[in-house]
Amino acid sequence: MVVGREEIVAAAVDHLNRAPAASMAEIAQAAGVSRGTLHRHFSTREELIVELGWRCHAAWRRVHEDCGLDAALRGGERLAETLEALVVASIDAVEAHGFALTEHLVGVEPELLRSTEALVDREVALIEACQRAGILRADLPARWIENTLYGLLVAVRESLHAGDVARRDLPRLLLETFLEGTSVKETS
Repeated sequence: MVVGREEIVAAAVDHLNRAPAASMAEIAQAAGVSRGTLHRHFSTREELIVELGWRCHAAWRRVHEDCGLDAALRGGERLAETLEALVVASIDAVEAHGFALTEHLVGVEPELLRSTEALVDREVALIEACQRAGILRADLPARWIENTLYGLLVAVRESLHAGDVARRDLPRLLLETFLEGTSVKETS
């Protein structure tokens, strides 16, 4: 059976999600190909990781599209629903590409870094809109709230990997943890 680039990429993502520091030899073995075959598709580990980083960013953009981020930012409506949809949909992206959250090569390649900044800026814009609407606390910097969500997504990845929580419980756990610390509290 001939294993093509897409099968190699899928196997690499799966393996790196379980073993983020995997070598090219380990990735080749996981993909069922020789190191030579892997190197014909990706000459270095860095090249492979950058390709996977772009695929992660495509998934991240789909999360933004699926939760209606642009419409919420344009119209200022459905902000709370959009924020919750963004948080919950991020679980699927983390499940598929969790290794990229802490893979240093994804954060140093200049074009990927610019793409990351643009994606983060869109989420920060949503957070700021939620702050102006009284949904999220205005006394916290919007970037702090974004970084808090990022940290919680790393916790999602680690919890999934370790089997600490059931997958079905993650939306509730993530939303409650995120919103408990960032939402405007009702006063009586």
